[in-house]
Amino acid sequence: MPARPGKRAFGIAALVVACATAFAPWTAASAQAGYPNKTVRILVGFAAGTGPDIVARLLAQKLSESWGGIAVIVDNKPGAGGLIAASEAARAAPDGYTLMLGETGQLSIAPSSYHRLPYDPAKDFVPVSQVVSSDFVLLVNPQKTPARNVQEFVAWTTQRKGLFMGTFGAGTPGHFGAYMFGDAVRLKPEPVHYKSTGDALAGIFSGDVHAVFASVGLAAPNVKAGKLVALGTTGASRTGLLDVPTMKEQGYPGLEFTSWFGIVAPARTPADILARLNIDVVKAVQSADGKARLEDAGFRVTGTSREAFARIIADDTQTWGKAVAATGFRAD
Repeated sequence: MPARPGKRAFGIAALVVACATAFAPWTAASAQAGYPNKTVRILVGFAAGTGPDIVARLLAQKLSESWGGIAVIVDNKPGAGGLIAASEAARAAPDGYTLMLGETGQLSIAPSSYHRLPYDPAKDFVPVSQVVSSDFVLLVNPQKTPARNVQEFVAWTTQRKGLFMGTFGAGTPGHFGAYMFGDAVRLKPEPVHYKSTGDALAGIFSGDVHAVFASVGLAAPNVKAGKLVALGTTGASRTGLLDVPTMKEQGYPGLEFTSWFGIVAPARTPADILARLNIDVVKAVQSADGKARLEDAGFRVTGTSREAFARIIADDTQTWGKAVAATGFRAD
């Protein structure tokens, strides 16, 4: 994909306009068409057990229940930071039977980090609803690192004259979060890329890396068991799952960043199907059971309108684009 700012800005504007013009209510025609009347597939660009997979499987269950038992399957297509799944979803028939649980990296970071992206987030997809957002937490191994807060970690790292930070893949929020952390504390991190958050956590346990930014949900079990120490979270406020001071509370107001997951559909999916999907997805994640389960997994439940999700994608494309430019990173 060309990386010229003008074309990117045009694409972002087109995404918002497309969402606004297609934001029609679910009409009687949808009911007459009987959507959905066969299996619906949700593509996920990451392996089973990861954050996106957990969210997609809960959503699939709730949608199947609301659709009278129509099968909703989660199809994991891990690899290339989610690009394999996104490429397949972009080529899928625009009939509402192939969806994708997209995330920040696929839809808002990739346009800046790839010269030639195999899909165009602004042209090949239409937003349905953001589902959840997720804070990150900076983790260290208490057996390897004496620090118990961010200031202590910075002092310890400075004395060692080296900062190796694990990431769950080049070009991911955790990757650029590591650079943002380095800028904030005036250190130059050396990113060590792993295939998944689980692999990155293994790097912490082995001592191959000093720290990693992981999602709160995936980090919480190890933190509560005392195996890892949470130094600070990156959200605007503390999470309910881990009562850990935010980066802002510890004197680093610029270290506020999150990731999100949301449902998108192939471009040209009929407006009435998109409207039906939005209603049912929002209902699923905001139901008492759905919301409780997602919050217990460490997510902040949203469930937005199509227009609101379009704005989130567009705004984050600009925000993360600046982070990518500052590092000079290119994935291809």
